[in-house]
Amino acid sequence: MPQPTSIEAKVYAATPERKLSLKDLLDYFARHGSLRVSDLHLKVGCPPVYRVDGALQKTKGAPLDTATMELLVRGIVSDEEWHSLQTKGSTDGSYITETMQFRFNCFSDNDGLSMAIRALESDPPVLEEIGFPNGVWRDIVTRQHGLVLVTGITGAGKSTTIAALINRIAETRPCRIITLEDPIEYRLTSKQAIISQREVGRDVPSFERGLRDCLREDPDVIFVGEMRDRESTSWTLTAAETGHLVFSTLHTRDVRGTVTRILDLFPPLQQDEIASQLSLGLSHILCQKLIPRSDGKGRVVAMEVLNNVYSVANLIRLCKVEQIYSQLQSHTRDVPEERMLTLERSLAMLVKAGLVSPLEAEKWTNHPMAFVDEMQRLQERRGGA
Repeated sequence: MPQPTSIEAKVYAATPERKLSLKDLLDYFARHGSLRVSDLHLKVGCPPVYRVDGALQKTKGAPLDTATMELLVRGIVSDEEWHSLQTKGSTDGSYITETMQFRFNCFSDNDGLSMAIRALESDPPVLEEIGFPNGVWRDIVTRQHGLVLVTGITGAGKSTTIAALINRIAETRPCRIITLEDPIEYRLTSKQAIISQREVGRDVPSFERGLRDCLREDPDVIFVGEMRDRESTSWTLTAAETGHLVFSTLHTRDVRGTVTRILDLFPPLQQDEIASQLSLGLSHILCQKLIPRSDGKGRVVAMEVLNNVYSVANLIRLCKVEQIYSQLQSHTRDVPEERMLTLERSLAMLVKAGLVSPLEAEKWTNHPMAFVDEMQRLQERRGGA
């Protein structure tokens, strides 16, 4: 097998005159920031490709060949990870520099080795920089119990939002915080709170086992990196129901789909019981998307917000999920008893603020006609002002 190389070894001939190391390729993230440049893709037969503001951009270097890919991979993977790659076809890992950390997945495809590297900031942004459309974050960080779900597609900034929320809690409240992550993305420090971050696969074998342990470790706040299956979802709901403030994520595109996804994890005969449990334990659902800015300088958050007030809880308990959207449309005042928002209204607000173009916003909407209605409503309000 190829011998381990240094991450600083200049093995990639980008041009006949210029060779680059894997560290050189990773330094691009530090220069531009992981909020804009999120991923690096390396693959035999292609030049290095970065994901910038959500879109793939090929570099102008030469295509990577098999020997170069092996040298780049051996510069970052351990012997154990290389063995896993050879025997199982893929391996996960992480790498930390002085200013940034990265997680990677290396795998084999039809052309040879490929690697996807995701940049992770060491410190979460402050809450005021996330881009919440209303003051819902103030309600969340002061809650003592309940389930807060942050959902969206891969790369939508879910972990960043949760890390910012937990970091604010750690700064302002003397409490016990335990996280279960795969992998750990942000390194959080104990301030007023005491924080223990556990990595699945390193510190604990699974989310389910971590949650079982966690309930015996006197936590006040729990972060479950992802509700991946029936078991982890069941334990997460139990933790929220028994007096803890619990954060977790799901890969869903809207609030209604989030509730449906949770119920569909369970067999039909159990869904009424889970709906009742969710109606009692749920606090908020934040479903977010990152939308390219109109000035081309990065992306901005559009967010659908559900506050589990009594009327919403009743719909969840009765499994009348299709009626939730109307609740989002009607409880929009920026007060703790409401603070709900559809994604379409959030997008319209970004257009009104000049942050996103109308055509770009329309691409990301879940309900195009509702977005048209929201745009018209804002125009009428502006005309009457």
